[in-house]
Amino acid sequence: MTYKAWFDEHATKHKIIVDKLISKKFTKEQIIEYFDFDNMVKEEPNFCPLYADNKKCHDMENLNCYLCACPNFRFNDNGLESYNEFKILSKCEIHNGEKFAHKGLIHQDCSKCTVPHHKAYVLKNFDLDWKKIMRECIA
Repeated sequence: MTYKAWFDEHATKHKIIVDKLISKKFTKEQIIEYFDFDNMVKEEPNFCPLYADNKKCHDMENLNCYLCACPNFRFNDNGLESYNEFKILSKCEIHNGEKFAHKGLIHQDCSKCTVPHHKAYVLKNFDLDWKKIMRECIA
C-alpha cells in the first residue's frame, strides 16, 4: 500500500468515528479521550490492525490514537528527494526518529517517537478534520 492510499483510507476511518462522536454531542476533550488506545481497542477494533492483538504501535503508557500518523511526517510516493542511489519517500520535519533503507528507498522510522500520541500534543493540534491537521504531510 502506498503512503497516499493509507493516508486517504485512514482519513475516511477517522472521519466516520469523529462524525459518530459529534452526533452524540461529544466535546473536544471527550473525543480525544475516546481515542485512548484502551478504549479504541474495545470500541473501534477495525481502526488499526494492531488492535486485534491488543498491541501498541509505540511503547508508552497513555497512548492516544487521535493523531495516528503525525503532522510532522512528510511523504511523497514518487520521492521527496534523492540521496546517493536512494530515493527518499518519507522523512520527519522535526528530525526525530530514524531512517531505514530498503530496495533503494529510504523511509522514516517513527517507531521510537511518541510525539503525536500524547494528549497534550493532540489538544494543541486538535481539529475535527484529521486531514486538516495532516495537510502538510503530503509533499
